[in-house]
Amino acid sequence: MAVNRTQGRVAWLAKAGFADTAAAERELDGSALAELADRSDLVAALGAVSDPDLGLRELVRLLDAMGPGADRDELLDQLAIDTSCRRRLLAVLGFSSAFADHLVQHPDQWRELGVADAAARPTAGELRVRLLDAVGGDTGADDPVAQGDRTTLLDALRVAYRRHVLELAALDLADGLEVADVAAELAELADATLEAALAVARSQLPAEAVPCRFAVIGMGKCGGRELNYVSDVDVIFVAEPADGDDRSGWLATATTLATELMRACSEHTAQGTIWPVDAALRPEGKAGPLVRTVASHVAYYRDWAKTWEFQALLKARPVAGDRALGELYVDAVLPMVWDAAGREGFVGEVQAMRRRVEDHIRPAEVDRQLKLGPGGLRDVEFAVQLLQLVHGRADESLRASSTLDALGALTGGGYVGRNDGAVLDHAYRFLRMLEHRIQLRRLRRTHVVPDADEQLRVIARSLGMRHPGELVEQWRQQAQEVRRLHEKIFYRPLLSAVARLPGDEVTLSPDAALARLKALGYVDPAGALRHIEALTVGVSRRASIQRTLLPVLLGWFADAPQPDVGLAGFRKVSDALGTTPWYLRLLRDDNAAAERMSRVLASGRYTTELLLRAPGAVAMLGDDAELRPREREPLEREVLAGVQRHDDPEDAIGVVRAMRRRELLRVSVSDLVGISTVDEVGAGLTAVAEATLAGALSAAIRAVEAGRGGPLPTRIAVVAMGRLGGREMGYASDADVLYVHSPVPEADEPEAAAAALAVANEMTRLLALPSPEPSLTVDAALRPEGKQGPLVRTLPSYAAYYERWSEVWERQALLRAAPCCGDPELLRRFEALIDPLRWPAGGLGDTQVREVRRIKARVESERLPRGADPSTHLKLGPGGLADVEWCAQLLQLRHASTVPALRTTSTPGALNAAAGAGLLDRVDEEALLTAWRRASAIRNATVLVTGRPSDMIPKDPATLSAVSQVLGYAVGETTTFVDDQHRVARQARAVVERVFYEDPH
Repeated sequence: MAVNRTQGRVAWLAKAGFADTAAAERELDGSALAELADRSDLVAALGAVSDPDLGLRELVRLLDAMGPGADRDELLDQLAIDTSCRRRLLAVLGFSSAFADHLVQHPDQWRELGVADAAARPTAGELRVRLLDAVGGDTGADDPVAQGDRTTLLDALRVAYRRHVLELAALDLADGLEVADVAAELAELADATLEAALAVARSQLPAEAVPCRFAVIGMGKCGGRELNYVSDVDVIFVAEPADGDDRSGWLATATTLATELMRACSEHTAQGTIWPVDAALRPEGKAGPLVRTVASHVAYYRDWAKTWEFQALLKARPVAGDRALGELYVDAVLPMVWDAAGREGFVGEVQAMRRRVEDHIRPAEVDRQLKLGPGGLRDVEFAVQLLQLVHGRADESLRASSTLDALGALTGGGYVGRNDGAVLDHAYRFLRMLEHRIQLRRLRRTHVVPDADEQLRVIARSLGMRHPGELVEQWRQQAQEVRRLHEKIFYRPLLSAVARLPGDEVTLSPDAALARLKALGYVDPAGALRHIEALTVGVSRRASIQRTLLPVLLGWFADAPQPDVGLAGFRKVSDALGTTPWYLRLLRDDNAAAERMSRVLASGRYTTELLLRAPGAVAMLGDDAELRPREREPLEREVLAGVQRHDDPEDAIGVVRAMRRRELLRVSVSDLVGISTVDEVGAGLTAVAEATLAGALSAAIRAVEAGRGGPLPTRIAVVAMGRLGGREMGYASDADVLYVHSPVPEADEPEAAAAALAVANEMTRLLALPSPEPSLTVDAALRPEGKQGPLVRTLPSYAAYYERWSEVWERQALLRAAPCCGDPELLRRFEALIDPLRWPAGGLGDTQVREVRRIKARVESERLPRGADPSTHLKLGPGGLADVEWCAQLLQLRHASTVPALRTTSTPGALNAAAGAGLLDRVDEEALLTAWRRASAIRNATVLVTGRPSDMIPKDPATLSAVSQVLGYAVGETTTFVDDQHRVARQARAVVERVFYEDPH
């Protein structure tokens, strides 16, 4: 379509994308393009390139360099009719001034762009032929030799190399090649160039040179087939004497070949340079010999190599020279690469090396460093390589040299989550493409994102983005994702655990697994092996992840009290959750969660059975905050809301039980992993019990009201007693309670009493329904007249009884009475009723004190099981729970009227208040509290291990060992554990003898 210049040609150029429209008009009018200038398709084609102004200037410069004649006319014709050629030529000219310089110097090469095929790129063999042809080498010879003058050969090699890079860049910029394919082709081009440079080096050898076998090993991005447009090419040289030639001097020949090859690539000639060949990755670096034999390399890596050198060898690949020798080298050194992860401190060294790389970035560039900075290419590469080195010992599928291929294998094998792997893959490709564009702009080796808007605008347009802000935003977003996943994967603690395993224990072959199980102390190795086989059989992603986890988990199970129980439990949990996406991901990525689950499962039956009934709770294991016992209020709100949603009382109590099951698991895990103290465990268990009773009471009230057809004629409340009232419950504690009710005005009292009793009975029934989780027994035996008395009383009934009939022990029991659930006002009035009884004015008289002491002695003699050893009884034995609690309660009964701080239901709180008031020495307080807390912890640990309550120190050696380990003792320290308990109990008993029986207060 012709353009009317009088109708705004400048506006037309601006709309086409030109920034300097006046300059563009001058270029169009004053050049060989004048005839084409009015054709909108050419201008539109220029407007589509990354930098239209640059594209037009360089096109004019190219035409001027060609001068009048058939060649220029041919190009003009192609610009007019061949859209494919025009698009590729303008894409290059409109992005890279360096390629424009090359085309101006070699104008005939524009024709290559018209015939280039993005779908059928040359093979590595074809590239080798092209580059050897350029230097006159015999492409069929084993050791081709270049023919011609050295200077001419080097120029020809550079022209041939740059010609192919030009063709590739044109396709990349115009057609959008896959970045991995571009990097692989550049690496194969580097292979061919090194082969041609070696041919040039051979041509420079003197006639008397002793022959040798010589191979070039590609390293770094060249070895990994992921080379940049502009990059050093890292290599290692290896040589051997020629077959059958025993003359000396072959090593000098090899060194000359290496030196000449490096010069052939890096020297500046009239045609510029190709790239530096860097051999600094060789043994001993730049201080070491340039060329070594295979045996010399092996000896160095075996005895002297550092961790980073094995990491570098991940990408070793024969690229030029004697291929058989190159393969021999790789076969000799790679086994050492896959053993490197077993070196002491290996993972930490790799992590430290990554930090050192970041520390050496120039401060002015750190936020723009695409390669080395946080969230850059190195973050992906280091994470991938570390995972490869750690897990590649056992899994050969991970032994890929390309970062993207290795990442794909790691993701496919379950070592990296699918989502994480996809994010890293996408980010790495984007960052590599951005790196390529930055380098192509001026064909310079740089990894720094420019900060000038004009440069960013050109790069953004080359990537299909509209403006610089879009490019920067996407780059920052990708870098942020890379950094997040790098920190998650690269610093994954499981890596260190896997790396520490001996080489023969990384895999789970039957023989290796059985030997390890025996060595770790599994009681039934054959049974454990069956669990392992069930977990790891097959080629599924799940089995693959289990094969990675289990070698470490087996050791963690063995560090816990009951490894066989732990492994069996792990299998059951995995069967329940194995297809849940987050489960294995959590264990793989979260070391704390995996180690904690191992400890929990191998510590005993109580928590394991809870976990098996609520396997989804595994998700809380990795978060300390999630494991801390919850307060009562949110739990109560949860259960009351749930109860209200169900009309059937048994459905309603199911909601309550689900909460209790989950919260018992939370408390027991926090106990086992050391997050909660014994006091916090007691408070947590009490909060769970209180919320459970509140939910049961609500469900019972609704059930009775539904049966009556109307609201209750009375208000009802539950008073906590005993350990529930003291907020000191253990895993096996009953819920000691009192029921109190108050008829509403004008209600019939017998009817109100019957309704209250029905609620109490229904509450007991609901809590007693068969259920797999530990039961909560409601015990109202502390009520007036004990089990013979009414289950529910009114306030006046309680008042009358306590005034006329209460004994000292009942006052003592009321020391732990606390509001539990139900009508708040009724609970407040009940507390007001009992406070004068439990905090009696003037304390206790001597007769009452003697009565307390007499009752305690009677309890010790009558309740201690027949034949039981008192020294092993945690509750009634000397220095046991009863000793400490009765001691604290006597102090409260005697002095709470004058020491308000003693008015507490807590045993530790009472002892602390007594010491604060001078009624108890601080040393004595510490002795009593230590004994009380230790006995409580042993009782709790026994339940956790066996799933059953016991007040005795375990007699069974296996149980005793497990309990001691749960409490922090090492294997084999059961005697120390028992001795410590006896010592602590004796010290507490000595205090009780003085304070409870003899104290002058």
